[in-house]
Amino acid sequence: MSALSKPVNPSYPADDPPAGAAPQCSAAPREKPVASILAEVCDGLPLSRSLAYRLIRATDFELPPLLEAAAKVRTQFKSGVVTYSRKVFLPLTNLCRDYCGYCTFRRDPGDPGAHTMTPEEVLAVASAGERLGCTEALFSLGDKPELAFPEMRAWLKRLGYKSTLHYLEAMCELVLRKTRLLPHANPGVLSRVWVKRLATYCPSLGLMLETTSTALLRPGAAHDRAPDKIPSRRIATLQAAGEEGTPFTTGLLIGIGDTLEDRVDALLAIRELHRRYGHIQEVIIQNFRAKPTIPMRHHAEPSRGEMLRTIAVARLLLREMNLQAPPNLSAPDYEALLSAGINDWGGISPLTPDFINPEAPWPHLAELERRTACAGFRLKQRLPIYPQFLPAFKNRAGFLAERVLAAADEEGYARRAA
Repeated sequence: MSALSKPVNPSYPADDPPAGAAPQCSAAPREKPVASILAEVCDGLPLSRSLAYRLIRATDFELPPLLEAAAKVRTQFKSGVVTYSRKVFLPLTNLCRDYCGYCTFRRDPGDPGAHTMTPEEVLAVASAGERLGCTEALFSLGDKPELAFPEMRAWLKRLGYKSTLHYLEAMCELVLRKTRLLPHANPGVLSRVWVKRLATYCPSLGLMLETTSTALLRPGAAHDRAPDKIPSRRIATLQAAGEEGTPFTTGLLIGIGDTLEDRVDALLAIRELHRRYGHIQEVIIQNFRAKPTIPMRHHAEPSRGEMLRTIAVARLLLREMNLQAPPNLSAPDYEALLSAGINDWGGISPLTPDFINPEAPWPHLAELERRTACAGFRLKQRLPIYPQFLPAFKNRAGFLAERVLAAADEEGYARRAA
């Protein structure tokens, strides 16, 4: 399938014009000409749900002006800088009570590769990353495995912890105090109490919303055995972070059975939360990748055209917000994602692999910088927290605020050059 080919998706109407055909005009908002919609958006008018539905169904003929408009909106709000975070990936535990149809990370106790990192392992990896110029310690872990597995409960009890979240809290403090890395944790669904506790040691937290579609909870769908993927529970976590004023990373996972309209709905939910609280520091558009060991191994991956359309519509809806797409999941021509309006590449590690997508290596930083420059941007290393969220730490007391401010340069990027 070519870069501009239209993805096959049941959300396309049967009479959608064929690829390459001129767009048809209609008085109905759903069929409003793309050129007219884009002109209004570039003039500053907000993009409605129905018009976003129309744009995400853009034909091949309509895709270039859609990308052009998204790039124009990015330019209105962002400088010519594209950022990344130099990190170590700490898979604290891959035990998880959820069974998502697309996941290669999770394990049951006794499975090959099942592992929970000890404090010594955590500190050894973090220290090695510090020596390589990393500034972020990314903690990823399964969601509340002790609720499903007595083996995890026993392991935690031996170390003196009540839950996986208590252990994570301690490991974030360990890394913060023993290294110069700043922790960023993706622990799954959280209560407001736990957002506040983890934010004591993490300048930012994260949870992928993935989708707002409850259809994916049906038997045989991607989330049918994943109680922590109920959309309302994940939205409640994002809201709790907003109520606490905690900088938060979230995003979409596309191609897991969601429709094009589902993607718009998820973006609008994120936009509404950010409008209320102003705390969403980054929105990730991540594409599903099929792997031979997962239940969804025969499921079609999103095409490049789907990625470009989704990113472009995200930029037009979210406007000034930071937008990321992982380069290793769109190799080899990942720089094309810049044309759709992203301004961040996410975390790149010189030490640890992407444990969520181990088959997709990170790009070498020199190559990432070269391709970013060829597209007309400067690559800059950021902290796990974005520059625009740093001023809040200037008014805070405590060790975390001291460490965050010490790690940032005068513009709010990482002080230590890559």
